[in-house]
Amino acid sequence: MLNINNNTSHVKREILVRIAKLQLEGKLAERVQFIPREMAPKDKAPFYCCTYHDRQILKMRVMARMGISVESYDEDKLLSDYATEALKRKAPTWPMLTVLHDACNACVKSHYMVTNACQGCFARPCMMNCPKKAIHVERHAHIDESLCVNCGLCMQNCPYHAIVKIPVPCEEACPVGAITKDETGRESIDYHKCIYCGNCMRECPFGAMMDKSQLVDVIAHIMHKKKVVAMYAPAIASQFRAAPGQLETVLKECGFSKVMEVALGADLTAEKEAKEFEERMARGDKMMTTSCCSAYVRAVKIHVPELAECVSETRSPMHYTAAMAKKDDPDCVTVFIGPCLAKRREGFEDPDVDYVLSVEEIAAFFEAKQLDVTKAECAVIENPPTVSARNFAKSGGVAEAVRLRLKDDSILRPTVINGLGKEGMKTLMMYGKINSGEIPYKEDTPNLIEVMACEGGCIAGPSVITNPKVAGVQLGKYSAEGNPDKGK
Repeated sequence: MLNINNNTSHVKREILVRIAKLQLEGKLAERVQFIPREMAPKDKAPFYCCTYHDRQILKMRVMARMGISVESYDEDKLLSDYATEALKRKAPTWPMLTVLHDACNACVKSHYMVTNACQGCFARPCMMNCPKKAIHVERHAHIDESLCVNCGLCMQNCPYHAIVKIPVPCEEACPVGAITKDETGRESIDYHKCIYCGNCMRECPFGAMMDKSQLVDVIAHIMHKKKVVAMYAPAIASQFRAAPGQLETVLKECGFSKVMEVALGADLTAEKEAKEFEERMARGDKMMTTSCCSAYVRAVKIHVPELAECVSETRSPMHYTAAMAKKDDPDCVTVFIGPCLAKRREGFEDPDVDYVLSVEEIAAFFEAKQLDVTKAECAVIENPPTVSARNFAKSGGVAEAVRLRLKDDSILRPTVINGLGKEGMKTLMMYGKINSGEIPYKEDTPNLIEVMACEGGCIAGPSVITNPKVAGVQLGKYSAEGNPDKGK
């Protein structure tokens, strides 16, 4: 996993902050065209071939940060024109990801390579274990690319770790094969296969995969004095090391008329899933899976249909929270804030959710407003959600919340698929085969399967700004301030 502290994330964040500041000053359309020039001045060594190419790539990044598809890029069109379009936009536009082909490195096909650490050893385990006889050894080992099938056995057997895999990071990170090279060697996304896990966006070292921000839209509604409701996921508190009540204060200082913790919706999700689980087991179902991770739900729908009937029919915490907000005020603008890309996809399909912001976007908004969450006063939260609801943000938290709400938890055999990488998808497919009868069902087969697309849970989502281990510790402190669960 690419560390969150890298130049790509810093540049994307800086662009967001600059856009937010200009918009808040009422100067976005007037001044946005200067952002590439200011970020790539002539006296700064260029990353690409020249300063002008750097500025061209930055122009595309600014477009994406204003919620515009780079695929519609017109080099003769000014950023100010794109900004005017963004400010007039009535709703987010599809697709929610955009690929900067000019930024893509067009990486060579994934392959294995022998480094100069090779000792040409007498044992020659690389050659002896190659199933295709693609390796021969003279003074050093050599791989015949025409015979190699990229099985990796040579790398696994080399005692000197002299053989390395040269990956294509975005393709390697995609668990469902939705990313492939086009005729130019650059990457493209098959949105019919994509589950919007965000791995490609997070792992591309060149920042060629970008989400289309909705921050301009949300700020515009706030500046137009609309009633805008912020609904923040529990994982957000862990990103800012916030104490309960501090996010409420800062979000209201940003102009949100109301702030709701999505863990309130998680309490509803847990209660409904517990009831549904009991009903399913009573009627003889083999298993039920959780439903709050929308990347997982889409993965089943597209790639593991054998498991589709096992997915809980209960809606996500985001939906229930938005429904509560709309019930109180049907005309309000609902904004979910989380660390997840797939939630943005879910938001497109939920009429109660108007916008979805990432933690990266809300952090940029805070910076533009010069607000420090850790120094904010703690607003009084009269009826906080439960501890277990706030723990939805970590792997294992959903299954535990369901367990606590069962009348008899002795019927429960839970398991967790912690991350939908390629291995996680294989495990998912295995459960699909169990449900279809292709693999025999056993009495000890888990009957409640929690699936998190991100390893570690939402605290490790593709848009996080804090190390997941640090976020996990902070989430524990934050969750502990919730209402106690009844327990057993």
